[in-house]
Amino acid sequence: MADSGNPELERFLREVEEITNLVEEFKSDDPAIREKAFQKADEKLEKGSRGADIVEGCRTKLNRTLINPNPSCSGPLPGQYRMENSEMNQDDFLTVLERDAEARGKRRKKNQKLANALKEKGNAAFEKGDYATAVQYYTDGLEKLRDFQVLYTNRAQAYIKLGKYEEAISDCEWALKCNENCIKAYVHMGKANLNLKKYEEARQCYQKILEIDPTREKLVKEYTNLLELAQKKLQQEKEVVEEFERGNVNTTTAHEVLKKLSSPNKIPLFYLGGVRFLTELMKECTEQTLFRTNNGFSVINDNEIIRRCLTSSVKEPYEVELCVSVLLLWQAVCHRNEENQRLLITSSGTSEQLLDLLSCKESEIYMECLTLLSSYLLSDYGKDLLLCNLNLTRLMQILMEFLNCADKIASDAMGILTSLVPENKFKKYCRNDFAVNVLPSFEILLKNLKLVNKQVFPQCISIIGSFAADKTISGQVAGREEYWESCLAAIDEAITSVAESDYRETLYALLGLMVNFSMEQCCTIQAKAPAITERCISLLDSTDGGILTRATGLLSHMLPQSAEAVEKALKVGIVKKMLKFIKVGGKTATRYAVKILAVGSSHSKHACEEIVKCDKKLSGLRKLLSSDDELVVGNTALCLSHCFEIPGAATSLLKSDIVRTLLKHAGGDAKESGLQQNAAIALGKLCLAEPRHRSELRELHGLEILTSCMKYIK
Repeated sequence: MADSGNPELERFLREVEEITNLVEEFKSDDPAIREKAFQKADEKLEKGSRGADIVEGCRTKLNRTLINPNPSCSGPLPGQYRMENSEMNQDDFLTVLERDAEARGKRRKKNQKLANALKEKGNAAFEKGDYATAVQYYTDGLEKLRDFQVLYTNRAQAYIKLGKYEEAISDCEWALKCNENCIKAYVHMGKANLNLKKYEEARQCYQKILEIDPTREKLVKEYTNLLELAQKKLQQEKEVVEEFERGNVNTTTAHEVLKKLSSPNKIPLFYLGGVRFLTELMKECTEQTLFRTNNGFSVINDNEIIRRCLTSSVKEPYEVELCVSVLLLWQAVCHRNEENQRLLITSSGTSEQLLDLLSCKESEIYMECLTLLSSYLLSDYGKDLLLCNLNLTRLMQILMEFLNCADKIASDAMGILTSLVPENKFKKYCRNDFAVNVLPSFEILLKNLKLVNKQVFPQCISIIGSFAADKTISGQVAGREEYWESCLAAIDEAITSVAESDYRETLYALLGLMVNFSMEQCCTIQAKAPAITERCISLLDSTDGGILTRATGLLSHMLPQSAEAVEKALKVGIVKKMLKFIKVGGKTATRYAVKILAVGSSHSKHACEEIVKCDKKLSGLRKLLSSDDELVVGNTALCLSHCFEIPGAATSLLKSDIVRTLLKHAGGDAKESGLQQNAAIALGKLCLAEPRHRSELRELHGLEILTSCMKYIK
């Protein structure tokens, strides 16, 4: 990094630091430090009396104290201070210094406010793409506050957008003088050096980021990849020049073909032949690079006849052929060539054009378009190009329409989505309008299950399910009535199908999707809970373990939302089914089942009676109290507390270890706060229902714990 810069700012910063340190030393409890500070102050005053150190730096005077070496007996003039033997009294100096520091603080606070306002104006201009105006605002802000680090990095970013890379580097250097660990400064400096083809300097900037913050490894990797791509591009273009100068047949021929394709007013077959011939020449990286360096993308895109074939909504047979040929050329030119991929996708109008071709009714066209997009997914850089340049909600709409096609096409379409959707950029792009622009297409597929590709549709359902992790999108989906209606229609179709096994994977994925979105609390789910409960109950007779588990999970989410849903479940004997699940079910099924029992027992005394009747000593539930799953233990304790209200239930446990077990959980340090509360409530109700349990509680010194928890017991 260069050391040359604004000497006034450097001097100002040093003086501010000196004065600040001096004031702190004056306040020290250590006499030696105070004495040393007074000596420094005397030296500074003596130096000041000779007229030294009065400079203007960063629009702020470093020493505003003017010393009159020959004071009159009438007292000090304004701006002057009384001296004794040509030296200021140390106490007076401290007072003056503190007053000056206070004045500086007030001026700085005012300038900070003005600089912040100018920064916000600059940011607004930057967001609009008006980078020159942004630079001016940032510059005005720096006139107010020279050591405002953010203004330097912001202005550097704007300079990069304007192609003023040297200016950007200079601003980054100033930002680093304000804060030597400023990561943004190294990021922008690296970008500027990269654009100046100073690759080693750029690499050093990115390495410095890692030294400052090792957790930025992913960020540094992205920038390093761009650096390596730039170096690769430079090497490729150098090799092309060498091959061309040596008279390489392919490079020479490709050069001539591109010249011919740029000729206007030829018949479509002329261009069709040229594009096909050019595609055959694209065998190696050398030919791909030659295509780029000879403006091949512009030659194709600027050709009026080719452009008309690509953009026409209804295509003649020859236009279809020409479109397919252009797509094949793009595939050949962009295959594992990141720079060509970038130029194609960022060319004016190309991103929308690709989506238009993808939605074309001609199978030959959309199949080649799918292949082209899939080729971008072979590298992280190519994937990022799609994420940054395509209309992602429209892309998702179009790709979901391919679920009505044959296996290969539907699989390719879902493969693209499966690769892109997990990326945060995709979710962020879709966040605001997912329910409006994406979900309706999915709902249509659910309502027309017979027409959907059964092999690939479960993959689509999983893709939609991945959006549940985004709270904004999850809220949109959960609150949409059409979504739940579509899910119910799909379940009905799967249940009533003659060949039920055809829809097994679809039903399994759909139940998982509904479980994910049913975790939201909203009026729509409450209204749909009874209908969803009916479908779940009908699925509890399935012999498929996966279907049973997910139906139970969905039911456990629905019952707390609706009293009507609980009534429906209890009427069909849900208690017995859940007790059976607890005996033979797996870990996940048990978690869902005990939650259903907890909800049912809290809602209905009849449910409690049925639990006690089926298991008089509650051995199944008591066994769950030793689970390592705190949610299971908490819901079990809650269910038991309701059951203890049934006459005889607490008495049947007199010779069991129930008191010891509940006391352990009530006085434990569980992560789930509800576990301790529910255990305490259960313990209290146990002792109230059967007083003989209290003697054991006393022996275990548990009365204090129970007393402290009595506030939970109603």
